[in-house]
Amino acid sequence: MSVRVTALDPALNAQAAELSAALALQLPDADNPLFELQLTPDGLQLQELDSKTGPVRVDFVGGALAHRRQFGGGSGQMIAKAVGIQGAIRPRILDATAGLGRDAFVLACLGCRVDMLERHPVVAALLQDGLQRALQDADTAAIISNMQLHQGNAIELMQNWQGEQPQVIYLDPMFPQRSKSAEVKKEMRLFQPLVGGDEDAPLLLDAALQLASHRVVVKRPRIAPALEGPTPGHVLQGKSSRFDIYPLKSLKELSGRP
Repeated sequence: MSVRVTALDPALNAQAAELSAALALQLPDADNPLFELQLTPDGLQLQELDSKTGPVRVDFVGGALAHRRQFGGGSGQMIAKAVGIQGAIRPRILDATAGLGRDAFVLACLGCRVDMLERHPVVAALLQDGLQRALQDADTAAIISNMQLHQGNAIELMQNWQGEQPQVIYLDPMFPQRSKSAEVKKEMRLFQPLVGGDEDAPLLLDAALQLASHRVVVKRPRIAPALEGPTPGHVLQGKSSRFDIYPLKSLKELSGRP
């Protein structure tokens, strides 16, 4: 893995060495790395070297997610409808492709408990750093307390799941990026060469269907084909993306009403 760990503040050198060893990453003097995982006084960030694009970091407290938390539209959001949030229903959710945790954070903001799976150790480190910082903030601590990160292969973790059975499993597998598209977010352009695509997405869907008690939801680009496997029972279509829904059992029973 061509990633090295660097402390941008000398006071963080020891912490950088510990992180490098824990993630089995290269040391700062390694030759020709493609990425740099940078420790800063404000948290962890990932920088693609030889790129004019700025670093990527997880921030649940400020920026776009702060705006989404305050003005995102509540249970009227398409993702909320996709996972079955309505009335008092707040299903237990397993986000098996957590990435930077943005969708999981939105669902936690809406009152769901969310377990997150992330298989790439660098992405998981960025996410864990963001979670730890947000736990220290009064505005986000209660939300973050409903989010739990598990690092490892999502298929294996689902096949050997030891926790409470998730009622809804949410998947957002990596899709080959469209070149020269302004709609492709900075972090997606960065992560594509780092983590690659999710060629095993059909196996991910199969594992999710075996584990979820009520439904599986797959987020896809609007014009992308459905994942190989069963046909979705329902589709929610947006301007740039859609949600393919695989119902297993009615979520209405969670409200205690027929």
